[in-house]
Amino acid sequence: MLEDKHKMLNPKCVHFLTLLISLLSLPSPTISQSSSLTNFLHCLHYGSDPMVSQSIYIASNPAFQTILQARIKNRRFLNPETLKPVAIVVPTHIDHVQGTVICAKDNGLQIRIRSGGHDYEGLSYRSNVTFIILDMSNFRSIDIDIKTETAWVQSGATLGELYYHIANKTNTHGFPSGVCPTVGIGGHFSGGGYGNLMRKYGLSVDNILDIIAVDALGNVHDRASMGEDLFWAIRGGGAASFAVVVSYKIKLVRVPNKVTVFTKGFTLEQGATDLVHKWQQIAPNINEELFIRVKLQPSFINGNQTVTATFIGFFLGRREKLLPIISKTFPELNLTQQDCHEMRWVETTLFWAGFPIGTPIETLLNRTIWTPLFFKNKSDYVKNVIPKESLNKIWKMTMAMMDRNDINKTRFDLECSPYGGKMNVIPESNTPFPHRKGNLFLIQYSFSWIDEGNNVSFNNIEKLRKLYDGMAPYVSKDPRECFLNYRDLDIGSSRSNETSFDDAKIYGRKYFKDNYTRLTKVKASVDPNDFFKYEQSIPPIN
Repeated sequence: MLEDKHKMLNPKCVHFLTLLISLLSLPSPTISQSSSLTNFLHCLHYGSDPMVSQSIYIASNPAFQTILQARIKNRRFLNPETLKPVAIVVPTHIDHVQGTVICAKDNGLQIRIRSGGHDYEGLSYRSNVTFIILDMSNFRSIDIDIKTETAWVQSGATLGELYYHIANKTNTHGFPSGVCPTVGIGGHFSGGGYGNLMRKYGLSVDNILDIIAVDALGNVHDRASMGEDLFWAIRGGGAASFAVVVSYKIKLVRVPNKVTVFTKGFTLEQGATDLVHKWQQIAPNINEELFIRVKLQPSFINGNQTVTATFIGFFLGRREKLLPIISKTFPELNLTQQDCHEMRWVETTLFWAGFPIGTPIETLLNRTIWTPLFFKNKSDYVKNVIPKESLNKIWKMTMAMMDRNDINKTRFDLECSPYGGKMNVIPESNTPFPHRKGNLFLIQYSFSWIDEGNNVSFNNIEKLRKLYDGMAPYVSKDPRECFLNYRDLDIGSSRSNETSFDDAKIYGRKYFKDNYTRLTKVKASVDPNDFFKYEQSIPPIN
């Protein structure tokens, strides 16, 4: 199966890599950055596939800066102060991945693994120690098998590419993943991955059937050879702590020929407070084929500051079936036939990404749709309905995020996504992602700005931290839970090349709750020397 679906070791590389694997048992000397890079390059070139030379970029290469910046989505890390990698490897064959892991480990170089570059804290392309980037963007093949309702998708593909290729084969299948089409499969799946199909079908990781990955010794595994513990860990536990994921086999889910979407916005003056209060009670408990997100944004209308609540809906069916459900459960929304738009599932992925209705689906193949912004994001889980009087306090804190003079320079919103449905059925321990039954909704705090300067970034991040602190009474506690895909170094982190077990326990419990302990044991069994390491990685604990 491996040879059929994936590019395996070039036969002339087998002896070379076997020799390198045997050398891993020898202690590596302490060496300078330049000699470390030289030895790494010599190791990677020696006896390897000649094509590997076309996959390596160092600082003297004219394309180095372009390759580095191509998938940096957060401009906070596009500055001279951010330490650059000594090399970027953009492999085209799985043996290049194996060689990179082996040679980096043998020469004391840290690896940062990058697929789409959307990670909020930039940990896939920055570090404070000597490191290389393993950029998986050339691993982007997608093989759809409608007969078995499955697909193999490589980790460097984007969500948009996956959606497009599914639609090219069928109008009655989809996959439960996120709404941003330029997000890389590798990072999205490894953290859990969710979207507007999760109330019906669960998360991305709940629909993964097999994985091809390279471990810390350079060995290639599928599910059968890696074992169920590692397979469990890299479906939501942050794969970069354990291995380099090359590809996933996923289970496609069924969708109708036509589905329905809608958008409906209300200001505070138009009753947004009552609507949001009601939404908390309705959205997690409504028909599982219906997903209603609410986006809360401070704004200025006619010179007056307010908060706008925008309800964005997705329904697995036609509008004539949707309207009676809304009329019965959420009549305050005043949803009309004119508010509802029927379209193919693939077209809804563009709608949810903010594109006008009628945008060609080929847009999903564009990896450079948006210009990178400066931003900082955080997350929370809400388990109890927030009372109206508390919502009014939240509106005041939210409006304090925006200044009239900065209205065209900053953007802030609270994106609230409902749980319930299938999320209440899947046990917390089924995958490392533990945020299941008992959650009403997930909040993503998103703050972005366009002005440059460290002071600007510092002040805006402090604003967000102040709001986050103010939200503490209304969200989960002991631990205050967070979503791994919304990476946040504020909740605890180690240094780039050190693992603090005390710090790891703090962020580990917030991301994974009781699943954290099992993750540390898996780590100890597959990477006991902690090669795959970063600021919020899983440490090896027996």
